[in-house]
Amino acid sequence: MTFLNPLLLIGALGLALPILAHLINRQQVQRTDWAAMQFLNRSIRVRSRQIRLRDLLLLLMRCLALLLLVIALARPATTGEGFAWLPGETRAGVVIAIDGSFSMQHRDGDASRFDRALELTRFIGERLQPGDLVSLVLLGGTHRVVLRNAAYDPARFAKAMEDLQPTPQVLDLESVPKHLAALVDEMDAIQKEVYLISDIQTRHWERTSVPLRESLVQLGHSAKVFLIPVSGSAENLAVTDLDFVSGFLRKDAVARYRATVNNFGESPASEVEIRCRVEGVQIDTKRIPMIAPGQSETVSLFVPFYNAGPKRISAEVTDASLAVDNVCRVVASVRERVSVLCFDGSGGDASRLIKAGLLARPTGAEDEGYSVRTVQWPAFPVGSLDAFDVIVLTDVPEITAEQAKKLLQFVRQGNSLVWFAGESVKAAAWNKLAEENSVPLLPAKLGQTVDTRDELGVGKPLAPTLPDHALTRPLASLPEDLLSETRFLRQIQVEPTDSSFPVLSLAGGGSPVLLEHSLGRGHVFLFTTSANNDWNNMALTPVFPMLMQQIVTHLTGREFEQPRFVGDALTLAYVDQPDANDAVFETPSEQTIAVPVRSHRNQYVALLERADEAGFYTAKVSVQAPGMPIAVNVDSKESDVSCLTATALSQVLQGTGIEVAANEVELDARINMVRTRRSSWRFFLVAALCLLIGESLLADRVLGRKTSPAKTASSSPTGEAT
Repeated sequence: MTFLNPLLLIGALGLALPILAHLINRQQVQRTDWAAMQFLNRSIRVRSRQIRLRDLLLLLMRCLALLLLVIALARPATTGEGFAWLPGETRAGVVIAIDGSFSMQHRDGDASRFDRALELTRFIGERLQPGDLVSLVLLGGTHRVVLRNAAYDPARFAKAMEDLQPTPQVLDLESVPKHLAALVDEMDAIQKEVYLISDIQTRHWERTSVPLRESLVQLGHSAKVFLIPVSGSAENLAVTDLDFVSGFLRKDAVARYRATVNNFGESPASEVEIRCRVEGVQIDTKRIPMIAPGQSETVSLFVPFYNAGPKRISAEVTDASLAVDNVCRVVASVRERVSVLCFDGSGGDASRLIKAGLLARPTGAEDEGYSVRTVQWPAFPVGSLDAFDVIVLTDVPEITAEQAKKLLQFVRQGNSLVWFAGESVKAAAWNKLAEENSVPLLPAKLGQTVDTRDELGVGKPLAPTLPDHALTRPLASLPEDLLSETRFLRQIQVEPTDSSFPVLSLAGGGSPVLLEHSLGRGHVFLFTTSANNDWNNMALTPVFPMLMQQIVTHLTGREFEQPRFVGDALTLAYVDQPDANDAVFETPSEQTIAVPVRSHRNQYVALLERADEAGFYTAKVSVQAPGMPIAVNVDSKESDVSCLTATALSQVLQGTGIEVAANEVELDARINMVRTRRSSWRFFLVAALCLLIGESLLADRVLGRKTSPAKTASSSPTGEAT
């Protein structure tokens, strides 16, 4: 026998109270003999033995009733054949956890994995009794408790299940056991059971981490845990990426995007059609003849822009098995025109090459979408910089603290800066300026100018391995021999900051040529070489115009162009304090969420902590203000819907104490096998009440018999006197 509240057994010490009262009542009192007592002594001696027996019986009944009451409050439970004679009822506290990640939407025929999970949940509910404690939780990136430690009511349970829907989130498996253990600890039940219903994705369960196994073992110590798989086929197509590759994000221009389609299944996918939409209108279609199992293919989608403004762009395939990952979304900020200010300290040579590189077109004509203005150092403009999108500093010796503050404000507002090294650059002055500011303008500390030529006087080429970055994607299309023709003779040594990212590096030592970091809503690029032909031959190769045009296109984008995943935070940043106290986020399901604007790191930010839907959100300064779309996609890691078999899962969970129930028959057998504990507190409570009632009746009868002779004795002398 076990007790749910064993500490209450200390109440058994209360048995001493009736015994103490009995002993006090037996205390000898002073006796005074009088003449009539001699006639009563003989009768009292005869009856005293009977009275003592009745008193002991009453004492025993009181003590036993108190003991039974204490046992009832301690909530006893019996198990095994040793207590089979003891009446009781089977009771349980049950936690049912349903995997609600988006892989559970995968369909094999008419029913999804989530539909089958709901059927199993109903099956478990049918084996509960009214009053049993039950918790129902939907698992995902965040876990939502639908019912918490509630007394089981079939109607309420069915109503809660009607509202359950899978989410577009990725399952955070590592946190599941601890979350379930917290729900188990809240339950005041003799028998505790946990049912985890999931599709058992291979990527989650094939190689469980040590912390996960340890937390599963701990959960098994708190309750009996069953893992119930609802697996299915692995067939699934998903659009995993949609990247801007080249072109121009300007009115009357065309941009090239690259869509990646992944076949996660075990069979080839043939004749896969990819449709590209802009603002919901289909503008391009491509077809992939075949995608091998477990492989991906990419296609180029060409997007024309007929007017300026933010554009919602999506790439989509048709796959009935799992629709939520069929679409990948991005946002493009299309401009009327791009204005560039070149601040030149080289005497004009570098700015001419930069302007030629920006305006160059494959046809030989100049690109009219750029407005390039050149200002010679030190004639830095004293007016507003609002008319410009990008500022280029090339071979500028130094700038003042006021100019640095102005440039920092310019970048934070969402604009961008490109910095080139050169002969005139004073590294010490730039480094001192960075030390004086809490936030450095450049992404690196400048060092000495070094010669990068070899023994033959030939400069080093770019490293052939390029990172996957928006700037390097056009360069990756160049032949390797053409890319290697770009040679670098000199560069400034740099010490990158923690926030910087190396975009281009030299072959061999890996010394960075181009670094990037972000400031507020804008970006800063730093070239460790010059823009003219003194330190390199970039301007004489296709690399320079491709790189400059891609840099400006990339820099003129906004932070909204970067897609987010479901579960990520969405931010709306302001340099100046907005008029409204709250920003507004409109969800893809057309809900409106007001978010307070707070000051953060010298700017104002409205933060939506979680994006719970996939689609296009719209961020606004206020309800009446124009909105900026933000693309939110599902995480393609969850798109690999392959599942472990029940046998493989049992091997993985070996040693954790977790049992696997592959179907309803096994589940029913395990429920009947494990649910052996019976709660007997009601039996002990009823027995205690019955003893108390019996003791009261017996005590009343004894008391009546004790008082009757006294009344007779007191009335007899009175009668004789009369």
